[in-house]
Amino acid sequence: MADVVTASTYCENAPQHPIHGPYHDHEYGFPVSDDRVLFERFVLEINQAGLSWLTVLKKREAFREAYENYDIARIAAYGDEERARLLSDAGIIRNRLKVNAVIHNAGVVLQMKDSHGSFLQWLDAHHPQPLSAWVKLFKKTFRFTGPEIVNELLMSCGYLPGCHRDDCPVQARVLDAGPRWAEPGALEAIHADA
Repeated sequence: MADVVTASTYCENAPQHPIHGPYHDHEYGFPVSDDRVLFERFVLEINQAGLSWLTVLKKREAFREAYENYDIARIAAYGDEERARLLSDAGIIRNRLKVNAVIHNAGVVLQMKDSHGSFLQWLDAHHPQPLSAWVKLFKKTFRFTGPEIVNELLMSCGYLPGCHRDDCPVQARVLDAGPRWAEPGALEAIHADA
């Protein structure tokens, strides 16, 4: 997150914020069990690149509408007309590379339903591993990914630790929800290249 550098500052500042607060308290770091929710997070992280997380959260509902509630099959089938619609939508971030990446990545996720059953099952098949390995895998598999996008996506969905300070009240709720990074042996594998 460009506007919030560490879990320490996010846990300190987000709870009082009208937009960051609900995300911090109820979504960030909690395990995800739905491919649409996971794909939404991926789309938001791609669009955050170079911008503040606050900008993206403010546009969240507009993204949901523009991408038809993250219907992955529909997005994967988008053609020139849909691209033009997205690039003219002032409610979202109108960046051709990001729009094209979302459409391409939806096609990749759709293929994962055939190869692994779902996007989540694809992630599970590769978990646990260090961030550097995740970044290589995402760069090989998807468009418009890099270390920050991959790290934030996987932290936000419970595959990597780091969303909350240990003394943040939300951290206990995240742990109760059973994030993938807290499974036996996962932290050792995640920190293998540290």
